Order: sequence, then C-alpha cells, then structure tokens
Amino acid sequence: MSSVAGTVALFGGLKLRLLAGNLRGDLARKLGFAFTLVMAVGLALLGFFLMSLVRLAPADVAADIVVVVFTVFLVSWMIVPLLAFGLDDTLDPSRLSLFPLSMGTLAVGMFTASATGVWPLVTLIVTAGALAGLAAGVGGVLLGILAVLLQFALCLVASRLVTTSLSSALRTRRGRDVLAVAALGAVLVFQLPNLLVNSDVGDPLALLHGAASVLRWTPSGLAAHAIADGGLVGLAELVVLALVVVAVAWLWIKALGRALVTPDVSTQGGTVGKGSGLVDRFLPDGPLAAVVTKELKYIRREPRYRVVWFSSVVVTALLAFSIGNQGDGPSGPGTPIALTAMAGLMIALQLGNAFGIDGRSLWMNAVAIGSERGLSIDLAGRHLANALVAAPLLLAVAVAAGLFTGSPEAIVWALCAGLGTLGVGFGIGSVTSVVIPYTVPERLNAFTGAAPGQGGQAVASSMGALLGIVLLSAPFVVAAVFGALWVCAFAPFYGLLAEVLGRRLGAKIGFARLPEVLAAVSKPT
Repeated sequence: MSSVAGTVALFGGLKLRLLAGNLRGDLARKLGFAFTLVMAVGLALLGFFLMSLVRLAPADVAADIVVVVFTVFLVSWMIVPLLAFGLDDTLDPSRLSLFPLSMGTLAVGMFTASATGVWPLVTLIVTAGALAGLAAGVGGVLLGILAVLLQFALCLVASRLVTTSLSSALRTRRGRDVLAVAALGAVLVFQLPNLLVNSDVGDPLALLHGAASVLRWTPSGLAAHAIADGGLVGLAELVVLALVVVAVAWLWIKALGRALVTPDVSTQGGTVGKGSGLVDRFLPDGPLAAVVTKELKYIRREPRYRVVWFSSVVVTALLAFSIGNQGDGPSGPGTPIALTAMAGLMIALQLGNAFGIDGRSLWMNAVAIGSERGLSIDLAGRHLANALVAAPLLLAVAVAAGLFTGSPEAIVWALCAGLGTLGVGFGIGSVTSVVIPYTVPERLNAFTGAAPGQGGQAVASSMGALLGIVLLSAPFVVAAVFGALWVCAFAPFYGLLAEVLGRRLGAKIGFARLPEVLAAVSKPT
C-alpha cells in the first residue's frame, strides 16, 4: 500500500511540476497558461451550475440529460487525448519504457498523471454537478459520490486504453492520416442530432429520450441512473459499473504491456519524391519561388495541413445543409456569401502560426532573411502557396453553397467574399505569427496545436486571429448578408490590401523579433 501511495505521490508531483513549468517560461507562455486556467475555471463553474439545474426538470427528463452528458464526457475522454497525443508526454508509454518500472508501478503512475491537471479537475467538478441535479436524500448522495468517482475512473482508464492501444500507429504519418479521417467522421456523427432538429424530424425531447433509451445500459447510463435511482437498484448498478471499470483497466494494462515491447514503426525509412518544378515555370528563380515550392510540399505531405483543407470544406457543407433544410425555402443570396466567407476564415486560420511547422529549421530562413523586405517576401511566398490551394476550394464551396441554397446568382459574390476573408486572414496571421509564435512538434497528430506547455499560447493566437478576421471582414460580409451584394466586388481588393499591410507590419515586428520567434518555435518536445 505504501508503494502505491509513493507512486501516486511521485507521478502526481511530477505532473504538477510539469504544469508549474508554464509559470517559469516567457511572458507569452505565462499569459497563455493564465488564459487556459481562467477558461477552465469558468467552464467548471458553468458546467456545475448547468448540471445542477436539471433538478428543475421532470425526473425522467433530468435522468435522460445526465445519461447523455455522462456519455459525451466518456466519448470525449476517448477522443480528445488522441488529438492531443504528443502534447502530454504521459500519454505515450514509449516515453517511460526505458525506466526501471514494473508494470503495476507504471500503470498506477500513468493513471495518476491522467487524473492530475486542470482539465481532469474540470471534468470531475462538472460530473459532480449531477449530485445536485439528481441525488435525493443522504443515501442518494452517498451512492452518487461513488457513481461520480466510478464515472471519472472509467473516463481515465478508457482514455488510457485507447491512447495506449493506438500509440504506435499515432507515431506514424499513416496513422495520423487515419485519425484525421476518423475525427472528421466523428464531427459528422455529432452533427446528426442538430441536422435532424433543423430538418424538423421529431422534437428535441423525443430525440433526447430516444438517445437516453439507447444509452441506458451503457456504463455511463448506469452511473447516471445509480444517482437517480438510489437504494439497492442504484447499488447494483454501481457494482456492475465497478466491474466494467476493472475490466477496462485490465485491458489497458494488457495493451500497455504490448506497447512497451512493440517496435516503434515511426522510425522506419521513407522515400522522398522529386519535385515537379512547376512553380519555376510561373515564378522567376529567387526567394519567393523557393518559399512557394517549400510550402506546397508541406501542404501536400503534412497531415495537419490536409486536415485544415478537409475540415473547412466539411464544416461549411454541414452548415449549408443545416441552413438549407430549415423548411423556410431558399435561404437567399446572403447565405452562400456567409458560408464561403467562413470557409475562407477557416483556411486562413492555419497561417496564424506560419512558422510553427518549420520548427528548428527556421534558422535557415532567419540566416537568409537579411531585412524586413526579406521577411515580407517569405510571408508572401507562404500566402501565395496557400492561396493557390485555397482559391479552387473556395470556388467549389461557393458553387455548392449557391446551388444548394437555391441562390446561383450569388456564386460570384460568394467567391469574392471568400477571397476577401482569405486575404484578411493572411494579413492577421502575419502579425500573430510573430507576436505569439509557438512550436508545432513534428511527431504529433494532425490536430496538434502546440508543444507541451504552449497550449495557452496556441489558444490565444487562434482566438486573436479569429476575432481580428471577423472584425475586419465584417464590413463586406454583413453588408452582403443584408442585401448589398455589390459590396462583395470590392472584397478581393480589400483582402489584398489587408494582406499587404498585415504582411508589412508582421515583417516590421518580426524582423526585430527573429531570435525570439526562432526560440519560440524551437522549444524542445
């Protein structure tokens, strides 16, 4: 017992020291950590409050809500760590494989590391809100406490089982690509209820009851009903839930043993294809052509780039389908304009940290850049390469949205709005890339935002870029949505102006901060 307590204390302390390391970084890292902490506290308080409000609903509706919420938490714990694989070193068992640790010690330590941190605490607080929403009497509260703890433990061990089982594949490019496709499929599945509601198929309460009926005998359903039922029924449900937790934990330990002796296939050699040299036919030889060629190769080979293109089109298509099936007939020309502008915004957001994927190799660019103009040319090459891919995608989105919403006359205006938003996003990204740079490690999955300890900076950069793009694009998007379509004719020129001004401002700020930018994108991982 003392050995287990010592392991818990050791791994818990190490995880806390890793979290505390954010407070010893530079100012941007401290602000990012503070932003993440404030957001987590706000979500915890809001989630607990909303969960406690289910007591005001009828008993059957309240139980159905908690069943669905508990299931969403469980599924999220199984998916989100995959998207963060590589950000947290404790998720990858290979990081600990060389230490002289027994299987039991390693399992207890990794479980402790999973339970330590801000977001696990948020999960526990929000889940505990079900006690205020469902529990009745002292016995119900006692059973509810056990149900909440078992639900939390199930989330942790299920998360560990998934990440450990897939850890070898997630360290390969093919595995990251498969994960990208699977995650986009999950987005589509989670959007089905929203699409059904917008299509007037059933009412929300019927959908809730139907989903809860299906999930009633799942582990999360048992946890929710143990709180609501109480008594011997609730106790029996908790016994079954505890057996499920033990079984999942046993499967995780077995998967952990296999992962520790499985070769790392991510170290296998790969082939390198020769470049086609098509850029040289259209651009004179020089720094601009070199940057465009390099960026096009990144876009073609890097899984994270491909996810951005696919997700922007998929999410926009979902919105178009949702809006076009509200039962009110054609949505008008403003809808395809807004949808195409949103697609341009999503594509442009990827350049909010233009130097992150370069990592340590950015030093070669820094050596070649000898002036503000040199940095401006580098940014221009990145923008041009991304625009070559984005323009056809925006055209496809504009055509699809215009035809799907019954407004083909708005296709041209929608394309203009999308190009304008794209240009604005490039200009904003030029500034955020040098003001809030952060590392994007190479061996992470397609959805990774930053290196360990820089998650707050990634969120701050993304939110700042998103807010800036929305505000600067609002003049022509809002005017077009309310009927002034002719304004969109000026959107591409407006976007080009924003790109030029933003790029020059970014070059002016960035050239003076090149050492800081290089250090920020070269953090050890």
